[in-house]
Amino acid sequence: MARSIEIYDTTLRDGSQGQGIHFTVEDKLRIAAELERFGMTYIEGGWPGSNPRDVEFFAQAKKLKFKNAKLAAFGSTRRKGVKASEDAQVRGLLEVETPVVTIYGKTSALHVREVLRCSPEENLAMIRDTVAYLKSHRREVIYDCEHAIDGWKEDPEYALATMLAAVEGGADRVVLCDTNGGSLPATVAAATRAALAVLKVPVGIHTHDDAGLGLANALASLEAGASHVQGTVNGIGERTGNCDLTAVIPCAQLKFGWKCVPSTSLRGLSALSRFVDGVANLAPDPRRPWVGTAAFAHKGGTHVDAVRKFSAAYEHIDPATVGNERTVLVSDQSGRSNIVLKAQALGIDLDRDSPATSTALDELKKLEHEGWSFEDAEASLALLLRRHLGKSKTAPFEVISYHVTARGGKEGAYCEAVVRVRIDNEETLTVAEGDGPVHALDQALRQALVKSFPRLAKVSLVDYKVRILGGGEGTAAKTRVVIRSSNGKMNWGTVGVSENLVEASLRAITDGYAYALS
Repeated sequence: MARSIEIYDTTLRDGSQGQGIHFTVEDKLRIAAELERFGMTYIEGGWPGSNPRDVEFFAQAKKLKFKNAKLAAFGSTRRKGVKASEDAQVRGLLEVETPVVTIYGKTSALHVREVLRCSPEENLAMIRDTVAYLKSHRREVIYDCEHAIDGWKEDPEYALATMLAAVEGGADRVVLCDTNGGSLPATVAAATRAALAVLKVPVGIHTHDDAGLGLANALASLEAGASHVQGTVNGIGERTGNCDLTAVIPCAQLKFGWKCVPSTSLRGLSALSRFVDGVANLAPDPRRPWVGTAAFAHKGGTHVDAVRKFSAAYEHIDPATVGNERTVLVSDQSGRSNIVLKAQALGIDLDRDSPATSTALDELKKLEHEGWSFEDAEASLALLLRRHLGKSKTAPFEVISYHVTARGGKEGAYCEAVVRVRIDNEETLTVAEGDGPVHALDQALRQALVKSFPRLAKVSLVDYKVRILGGGEGTAAKTRVVIRSSNGKMNWGTVGVSENLVEASLRAITDGYAYALS
C-alpha cells in the first residue's frame, strides 16, 4: 500500500497573517467548506484566544458538516507560573469544541531564556501540563515545536527534551517548525531523523519560505520519514509565506507516490487555488507551479511543435491531472505550430503549410515588434486569423471618426465623446458622456451599435489594463491597452496599441464588439 501523508491546512490561521490578507468570518467559512470538499486531513480554523472573529468563526463552523477533515483550534502552551486549567487562553481552546487542538511551545533554549524568561525546566512543564490538560478533555492534540530546526541546531539535547515532554503529556503528533524559514533541506532532514529516533508518535513538518526553500524543506522532512505536513493554499502566510500546499501535495502524490488526498481531488487543485485567491481578493500568480496559467504554457516555436507531437517533451505531467490545461502562446517567437494549435483552440481550422498561415505569422511578428501582444488578447488574434483566411475581411461596422472632449466644473470633471459609425453603408453620429475619455467613447460606440446589433447590449467591459511601452519617450510613448469583455456567459480579450491612449483603447474596444458579433 502507498505510504500516507497527512495534509494539515493552516490557510485560515497562518495564511491570514500574510500581508494584504483579510478574511471575514464568511470568507473563512467558505474556504473551510472548500478545503473539506477537497479532502484535507486537518483544517486549522484560527486562534480563538487572539481575536473575536476567530471565536465567531468556530461558533459558525459547528454548522458545517466535516466528513473528510478534522477542524483544529490553535493556541499556545500555558503561561509560566499558572496551571493549564487556570489559563484563560488554554480554556478558550476547549470552549470552541473542536475535535483537534494544536498548540505551540518553545523548542529553542535561547528563546526560553530570552523570550519566555523562565527556566528550561519550567518550559518543559508548561508543554507537558498543557498537553495533558487538553488530553484530559478528550481532544486530539498536535504539538507544534516552534523554532524546532534552529533550536535543534543550537542545543539538540534540549530541543528533543521539549518534544519528549509533549509526548509524555499525551501529544498525538509532534510537528517540527522551521519558524524563521531559513534552514536548509539537509538540516531539516537531519532534525527529522533525530526526532523520529526518540519519539513514538508521528512526526510532522511546518515550513516557511523566507529562503525560498519552504517546499524543498517540507519534502526533505517527508523523505526523512515525517508523515504529516502543514502549509497553506497558494503559500500565503506571514512574511514571504508558508509551504505551498498546491505544490507539496502534487509533488508528494505524483512524484513520490505517497497518498495525500483522493486522486479525484487532485484534479480540483487548480480550481482550489483560484478559489482561495478569489476569496482573498488576490490576483492569481500565473507562474505558480502546477496550478498557474503559465505552468503549461508554451511560447517557443520548437517547444510547441514538439508538444504537438509528443506532450511529454516539455510537460512533466498531463495538465489535467491537477485540473490545469495546456496553453499555446502566440508572439514574435512563434512558429507555425503555435499558430495552428492556437487557431484550433479558437475553433479555427488552419493549415500549417498554407500561404494564409505564413502571412498571418508574418503580420503577427510585425505587430509584436511594434508593441502588440496577443497572449491575453485571444479575440484580437482570432479576428486577425479569420481575416487572413478570408472568413472575416472586416467588422460588420466601421468607425469613421471620433472626437473626445474633457470638461470640468463645480460638479467635477466629465468627458463627452462623438462617434461617427458606418453600418451597411449608412453613417450615424452618436454623442455620449462618461466618467473619462475611454468610458465616454465606449458609451457612444455602444449606443451606435446596439440599434443595429441588439445582442451587444449584453456585452460589458470587465477589465482594462494599460501598459506604457518605451517609457523613455515620456508622454509620447506607445501605449498598449488590453481589454476583457463579457456577455455574461464567456469573456474574451482584445488589444490595441498607439501613441494615443484613446486610439489604443478604441482599437481594443472595437475588436471586442467585432468578436462578439462574429
